[in-house]
Amino acid sequence: MNIPQTLVVYFSHSGNTKRIADKIALAVNADTARIETVIPYSGTPDEISNQGKKEVHSAYKPEIKPLNVNLSDYKRIVIGTPTWWYTMAPAVLTFFSQTDLSDKDVVLYMTNAGWPGHTIKDMQKAAGRANIISTKEILFDSGGGNQMITSEKEIDAWIASWK
Repeated sequence: MNIPQTLVVYFSHSGNTKRIADKIALAVNADTARIETVIPYSGTPDEISNQGKKEVHSAYKPEIKPLNVNLSDYKRIVIGTPTWWYTMAPAVLTFFSQTDLSDKDVVLYMTNAGWPGHTIKDMQKAAGRANIISTKEILFDSGGGNQMITSEKEIDAWIASWK
């Protein structure tokens, strides 16, 4: 039995970041773990956006549920986030603040709809002493939909570069 050495950890609200997590997991035979807040985001898209803006601007770290895996079982951790107000989602900030990645090879990716901001730089900083082996910005349409603008071919080549 081939036990995955890679874990894909992600937070996804609209489903786009999960879509990429699933693609990566299939390509590299990885396990996945979704970051979930104890109190789920709810309300209209505008209400959730306003809540996210307040949380980002105050560096709020919402409580997250424990992951369903043991991180020490994995050598490589792939971490994905949507871009919320030019940085990582607050739940991902919570994950980083609670997780020691100093002995891990780490791959970072972010999804966005045209406003990537400083998400990757913030993730790199939050990863501490992790060995960051690759990063990727993945663009989706800005109309609130789920059409990926970054090509599948480009994503496949990125995965192959660190696989």
